[in-house]
Amino acid sequence: MKSYRKELTFKTPHRREFINITPDVEECLRESGIKEGLLLCNAMHITASVFINDDESGLHQDYEVWLEKLAPEKPHSQYHHNGYEDNADAHMKRQIMGREVVVAITNGKLDFGTWERIFYGEFDGKRSKRVLVKIIGE
Repeated sequence: MKSYRKELTFKTPHRREFINITPDVEECLRESGIKEGLLLCNAMHITASVFINDDESGLHQDYEVWLEKLAPEKPHSQYHHNGYEDNADAHMKRQIMGREVVVAITNGKLDFGTWERIFYGEFDGKRSKRVLVKIIGE
């Protein structure tokens, strides 16, 4: 069995952002040479997320509104965590959106449903953060 590991780095210009990282992950798969196996992709920071969904801008706007209702950024004073930092809402948004995805690899391709894509969700941006891609298989 082969194993491949790579870290991707993202630095968003905004505090919150959704980025389609499917092309980056597909490049990792090509580099790995693995044709059959499993791919793990996870955020390596507690205020960022990796998830699978449709690449549709209206849906992304709906996520933004929904997440802000569930864990509003302000007022910062509403959170016990906020003192030194002001990102308690980002921790909660990450918890909702998830840490990682696992995707089957079949015939050298990500074995997706019709509209599935992999996204990096940033909830406390404007600094570099890492995403791990780990692939195992043959």
